[in-house]
Amino acid sequence: MSITSSENVFDLYIDGKAYRPEAATYIDVISPATGKVVARVQNASSVDLDVAVAAARRAFKAGEWRNMKPADRSKVLYRIAQQIASNAPELAALEVAASGGTIKRILGLDIPAVVDLFMTLAEEVKTYQFVEYISPRPFPEQMHSQIIKEPIGVCGLITAWNFPILLACMKLAPALACGNTVVIKPASNTPTSTIRLIELIGEVVPAGVVNVINGPGAELGDAMTLHKDIDKISFTGSTEIGKRVQRNAAETLKRVTLELGGKGAAIVMPDADIERAAYGALFGVYFNSGQACESATRLIVHESIYEPLLQRLKEISETVVVGDPMDPATAMGPMSSESHFRKVMSFIESASRDGARIVSGGDQMSVPNCEGGFFVRPTIIADVDNGMNVAQQEIFGPVLSVIKFSTTEEAMQIANDTIYGLSAGIWTSNVVEAQALARRLNSGSVWINDWHMMRTDVPFGGYKQSGYGREFSKYSFESYLETKAITTSFETNVANKALYKIVHSL
Repeated sequence: MSITSSENVFDLYIDGKAYRPEAATYIDVISPATGKVVARVQNASSVDLDVAVAAARRAFKAGEWRNMKPADRSKVLYRIAQQIASNAPELAALEVAASGGTIKRILGLDIPAVVDLFMTLAEEVKTYQFVEYISPRPFPEQMHSQIIKEPIGVCGLITAWNFPILLACMKLAPALACGNTVVIKPASNTPTSTIRLIELIGEVVPAGVVNVINGPGAELGDAMTLHKDIDKISFTGSTEIGKRVQRNAAETLKRVTLELGGKGAAIVMPDADIERAAYGALFGVYFNSGQACESATRLIVHESIYEPLLQRLKEISETVVVGDPMDPATAMGPMSSESHFRKVMSFIESASRDGARIVSGGDQMSVPNCEGGFFVRPTIIADVDNGMNVAQQEIFGPVLSVIKFSTTEEAMQIANDTIYGLSAGIWTSNVVEAQALARRLNSGSVWINDWHMMRTDVPFGGYKQSGYGREFSKYSFESYLETKAITTSFETNVANKALYKIVHSL
C-alpha cells in the first residue's frame, strides 16, 4: 500500500502504481475526534491531474477493459467485492480516523453495503441489454436496427467526506461495470480510505482503469469539471457546488450526474405508533451524526400527538451514546471538522433567536479521550416554523426540527415546501393510505415507517435541487453509457427506395 513511512504518508495511485511527483507537497488529514493529524496525503496539481487523465484515456483506448465481455467483467466485479471484504478492518480503520464515522457503522453497514453493491451489479451486468435488436418495419423500407449501449469513456468521480468508501463505490461500481475508466478525487479531508480502496481495485483491473488524485475541490474539482479529456463527471456534495460543477461541465458538454443536498421531511400521522416513530425518527437524523444528505431533519407531527412524541424523543435522545468513533459502543461521533462544527452550532443558535424551543441538547459535548474533538450534543428543536433557517437549509448535523401540523394537506404542503427532493417519509398505521401519500411527496426516495431504507438493487437520487441521475442498481448504468443506433438497409434496387424519389427521378 502507499503508506510510505511510520507517519502514515500516502502517495496517489495512477496507471497501476503509486505516484509521487518530484516536487510533492502534502495535506494533513486531521481526526475530527481528537483534532490531531493522523495522516499526510499528497496534494496533486493540475499537472498530476493531466497524468491521471492521460492514463485513464490510454486504458480506455487500449480497449482491454471496455471491450471485455460483460460476463467477464462480472467476474472482475466479484473479485473487487472480495478484495474489499478481505481488507475491511484496514479500510474501516482508515475511514474512522479521517472522517469520525463510527467503527460500528462502517463495519456494520458501509463495507457490507459496498460488497453487496459490487455483487449486485456483477449480476446485473450479465443480463443488461447492451445491445437491443429492433424489429423490421415496412415503412419506408425493410431495414435492420440495433441500439447499442457503450461506455462513455473517462469518468471523473468527485466524492464527499461523509461516507468516503460508500460514496466512492456508488460511482465506481456502475462506471466499471459499464466498461469506463475513472479518475476519482475524494474529499481532501478524508482521502485515505479511498486511496487504499483504489489500490485494492487496481490489483484486479488493467493498469489505468482506476486512478486517484487528491486536493482541494476549489482547485482540482474545478480542473476536473473543465478538463477537455474527461467525458463524464459524477459529483456528490452540496447543491451550491453542484451548480458550479454543472456550469463548468457545460463548457465541454460533459455528461453529469449530481447527488446533492437534502432536507428530508418525515410526516408523523395521528395514528402512528409513538414509540416506533420516536426511535425511527432519531435514527433518521442521528445516523452518522446527521452528516447524511438523506437525513430526516424535519419531523412534521400531527398536533394530537405532538407533545407526547416530543417527550419520548427527548427521553430516547438523551440515551444516545456519543463518544470515540473507534469504540464499538459509540453510536454517534464528531462533526467532520472544526469549521463544520461551528456551522452546525450556528444553526442551533439561529433557531433559538427565531423563537424555536430547544427540547434537548443544543451544546458542545466533551468526550473522554477525545478532548480536542468536534462533538455536538444530539439536539431536538420544537415549535419550528417551516420558514426558519433550520427548516429550510441543510444543517448536516445531529439536529432535528419538529414542526406541528393539523391536516394532511398542511403536512403535504410543508413537506414539499423546500428546494430539495432527496428523501421523505411517513409514519402511520395505515400503510394503504401511506402509499397514496407517498405519490404526492416530491422526493426521489420515500420511506414508510422507517428511514435510510436504501438497497443496492433500488435506485437512489433526487428531485429538484437535490440533483439528477440515479445511483445503485441497474438504473445507475444509464448514467455511464452512451446510446448509439446502427441501422442497415437491405434494399439493393435504388428504384425501390421510396425516400430516394424525394430527391431523385427514378
